[in-house]
Amino acid sequence: MMRRKNDNKRYFTRMGTRKKVHAFVRVKPTDDFAHEMIKYGDDNKSIDIHIKKDLQKGVVNNKQTDWSFKLDGVLHNASQDLVYETVAKDVVAQALDGYNGTIMCYGQTGAGKTYTMTGTTENYKHRGILPRALQQVFRMIEERPTHAITVRVSYLEIYNESLFDLLSTLPCVGPSVTPMTIVENPQGVFIKGLSVHLTSQEEDAFSLLFEGETNRIIASHTMNKNSSRSHCIFTIYVEAHSRTLSDEKYITSKINLVDLAGSERLKKSGSEGRVLKEATYINKSLSFLEQAIIALGDQKRDHIPFRQCKLTHALKDSLGGNCNMVLLTNIYGEASQLEETLSSLRFASRMKLVTTEPAINEKYDAERMVKNLEKELALLKQELAIHDSLANRTLVNYDPMDEIQIAEINSQVRRYLEGTLDEIDIINLRQIQEVFNQFRVVLSQQEQEVELTLRRKYTLIDKNDFAAISAVQKAGLMDVDGHLVGEPDGQGFGLGVTPFSAKPGKKAKSKKMFKEQLRPSTPPPKPVAFEDFKNERGSEINRIFKENKSILNERRKRASETTQRINAIKREMDVTKEALNFQKSLREKQGEYENKGLMIIDEEEFLLILKLKDLKKQYRTEYQDLRDLKAEIQYCQHLVDQCRHRLLMEFDIWYNESFFIPEDIQVSLKPGSSIRPGMVPISRIMSLGEDDQDKFSQLQQTELPEGPDSFSFYNAKVKTEQKHNYLKTMMGFQQAHRK
Repeated sequence: MMRRKNDNKRYFTRMGTRKKVHAFVRVKPTDDFAHEMIKYGDDNKSIDIHIKKDLQKGVVNNKQTDWSFKLDGVLHNASQDLVYETVAKDVVAQALDGYNGTIMCYGQTGAGKTYTMTGTTENYKHRGILPRALQQVFRMIEERPTHAITVRVSYLEIYNESLFDLLSTLPCVGPSVTPMTIVENPQGVFIKGLSVHLTSQEEDAFSLLFEGETNRIIASHTMNKNSSRSHCIFTIYVEAHSRTLSDEKYITSKINLVDLAGSERLKKSGSEGRVLKEATYINKSLSFLEQAIIALGDQKRDHIPFRQCKLTHALKDSLGGNCNMVLLTNIYGEASQLEETLSSLRFASRMKLVTTEPAINEKYDAERMVKNLEKELALLKQELAIHDSLANRTLVNYDPMDEIQIAEINSQVRRYLEGTLDEIDIINLRQIQEVFNQFRVVLSQQEQEVELTLRRKYTLIDKNDFAAISAVQKAGLMDVDGHLVGEPDGQGFGLGVTPFSAKPGKKAKSKKMFKEQLRPSTPPPKPVAFEDFKNERGSEINRIFKENKSILNERRKRASETTQRINAIKREMDVTKEALNFQKSLREKQGEYENKGLMIIDEEEFLLILKLKDLKKQYRTEYQDLRDLKAEIQYCQHLVDQCRHRLLMEFDIWYNESFFIPEDIQVSLKPGSSIRPGMVPISRIMSLGEDDQDKFSQLQQTELPEGPDSFSFYNAKVKTEQKHNYLKTMMGFQQAHRK
């Protein structure tokens, strides 16, 4: 067993046996399958590739024409169900036993990686590995009532060597100020800044999956009209606690579901511009991934280049570490793609050389450890009591003293100080400690009683408080020698005692008590009560709300001004470009002049070029400022919405408890009572009856063609689509309003 320490937690990892990575191949269905070039083994665990010799290159041609690849399985014309059963089911099942797992889809662009990993949301039967894994996790949780299992998920995107959180659009996340980074600690690799979301049910997990899918970056080229332009890692975190109190250990695990972007041959994909830049980053990161795989497969290599790119660094734990690793390679079955197919199969065969060491991740629950130690301590006390009984020491008590025993010791101490008790009997060390403790308590109480008596009769002034002494002297209550003036019997001024009703603050308190006793027979209108609430109980949150709203309005004003400046610069740039084009055409008509290979232009054209360059610089600066302002506006809007929601929620609680709760119950709501604001149920707010939405949900469960299992899948899909349709509509309204 290997032990690792971090702060106050203890982590234990059982040493596992080394095992090789499983590698499977899935062939994309096609009507133009190359039967003469691609052959499958009888056991469906090997692929043979044959390429005819090119006779045009001569008789002596040593170029290889035959290849054979041994794999763990070949999936040809396989359904999504069969793919999941073969590739992923065991990895997910072992994750609930404490083993980390990684399932990675690799292959050429357009070969079906995203379809294999995610599937299609339009048809439940065509869902991929990822949604099926979520379903399996929650099904297995239902089958384990002896364990309390929590599930969390995250969705990471690596685009052009930058990290992005695909769930950052959720209201609970908000924009990130600092960029995400990959951090290593003794427990492994994690992404700092990546949001992790708790999911208590299957539908919530699907909603997060669909939310992330809508934020992925895709593009179109000749090989694939919906090509993923980034690597994505969906991670499921599992934490299982035994419900048995005596079991202080619990297990944790994570499942990385990796959908890699496809490798491209630029001459085939025809990528240009932004798509070309994305393809360059994709091919570069996949090349670094292959270098890391080759190094892991070489037992003589000491250094593994994980830090060459973000992809290999983020997957450091999965590649050759504490993890059950499965690779699913997607390939074409067509002759025109045979070169890329060979490259993908070589990668799969190299991956099979990599070994991992999966082990159970165990942690120890500190709270349960304390409870178990307390239970063991109680047993030891019982054994000690038996030993004392056998040794005729029956008066010894090792248990902590209760309130009755402490009160008795306090009474003995008071009687001892008063002289009515000659001595205190000593029984054990615990009782001696409590006697001294009660001496301190009694002394403190007597000091407080003396001070309270003096304050009732006299006005006490600290001798070191020179400001207070000066004020008393000015008021005539003390002479210059420091002697007090006035009658000490309470009938004069100075140190005399004033009537209780005449003391400062009492009159205001009496008015407040009188105001609280006056309760209207009918509750006031909510708008009137809301104004009172904002001035009294809700004044602080109302102040914060106004401040945030003021900041939001100021940021919006600045963004509007910046937008106007950008539009003005853009118009000026267009005018300058037209003038520059006119000068160029004029120069071409008049004839161009060269001097030592350099083009000679006139002063006016040169000034236009400088002006356009300066305008472009201003445009970029203003545009960056606008992006920053939009991020600040989004954050401020989030704060304003939070304050508004809390202000209204606090007002509803205050309004209901102030005007709908009987007066005799109001006493329980005073400060210091056991009932806090908002704990009192209001019957008119909650209704236990079945509403139309519940009936509709039940109808969906019984009428869906795929059965009740598909309900959460479709329900999450519908909710995600409704949310994004609403956001698109609102964005359209905002753009129309700006125009």
